[in-house]
Amino acid sequence: MIKEYFKIAIRNLRTRQLRSWLTILGIVIGIFLVVSLLSLSTGVEEAIMKQLRMMGSELIMVFPGDVSDIMKTFIGGMDLTDNDLNAIKRSQGVDVVIPYLWGGEIVRHRDESKTILLTGTPFNEAIPLYREDMGWDLTDGRWPIPGRREVIVGSFVHRDIFPEMEIGDRINIKGKPFEVTGFLRSLGNRDDDSMIHLDSDDFKIVTGKREGAQVAIVRASLEYPVDDVAENIKLNLEETRKKRKGEETSFSVITSEKASDMVGNIMSLIQVAVFSFASIALLVGGIGIMNTMYTAVYERTREIGIMKAIGAKNKVITMIFLIESGIVGLLGGVGGLVLGFMLAKIIEISFRSQSVFDFEVSITPGLILLGLGFSFVIGCVAGALPAYRASKLEPVDALRYE
Repeated sequence: MIKEYFKIAIRNLRTRQLRSWLTILGIVIGIFLVVSLLSLSTGVEEAIMKQLRMMGSELIMVFPGDVSDIMKTFIGGMDLTDNDLNAIKRSQGVDVVIPYLWGGEIVRHRDESKTILLTGTPFNEAIPLYREDMGWDLTDGRWPIPGRREVIVGSFVHRDIFPEMEIGDRINIKGKPFEVTGFLRSLGNRDDDSMIHLDSDDFKIVTGKREGAQVAIVRASLEYPVDDVAENIKLNLEETRKKRKGEETSFSVITSEKASDMVGNIMSLIQVAVFSFASIALLVGGIGIMNTMYTAVYERTREIGIMKAIGAKNKVITMIFLIESGIVGLLGGVGGLVLGFMLAKIIEISFRSQSVFDFEVSITPGLILLGLGFSFVIGCVAGALPAYRASKLEPVDALRYE
């Protein structure tokens, strides 16, 4: 019997094809937004989490300013002073402290000059941390030796900025020659892959920066819990900064676990916002289904009267209209899934080809079921009232309807 209901519903949809497809389009748009944005945001979250997991659980990031206004820290010229760095080093449980500096300078390779972001770290301590704790690796060449004016470059530098660059080439930074000894494997995004990494002594020579650092990367000793080490750093920095009046006193100490939690919370909020906005489009689509079904009830009033006159019960009429509206919602869900995944894949391929950000779109069975289930439910809910109204029509009145 259910099979017959489906046949009747599909026949009615085919009879009014233009109206049916326009109604389906409303659901397609909503599911399209949900699927494309959720799959992209989930893929980005997984890529960021993967990078954070590569950092190792013993790493701690220390930077000036409040974490709630992190952009002010990175573009506002705020630094950790040498006193801050010494306070971090004195903290109980600290194994290694890497002052991390950066700044843009004009770099010349052969006959080309480009402005590139340079980073400076003490290579003796930083290179082991890069390799063992942060998962950095070289695709070609070797790691630089401190004191010999050697650098390693990001994958985007030798591939796109200076495409003719080879291992052993010389580059010129502010009149100082440096040898390129290695090409880094991609770190996952264009900004990181567009950097040239120098020893901190060389960085200070070419930039004129004499003390402090924008960020400190700390590795906690294995004998101490990471959270305890982070708390010790906070206490020492607070004590040090209290002695210096008139200076910025805020700072942030973040463990890799805390950073993962922050990313997870931010991405969850983004996903909730995405779902909320897309739900508005789905609501509009649902209203479209309801309007179409009400129109169908009016147009088929006489048909409903005939069905009831030959013995069709109220639940049969209700079932036929519910199946019809459910099919509209389900077809919209399928269309939205296909278009949503296509757009997400196009964005993924585009980002990868431009080396902007390396991530993989997350297409999970759960997301597919969510899209199909949600669209079907929206269709059924939107068709419930028209179906109920159709079932309550009196056969005599329906047959007399013109």
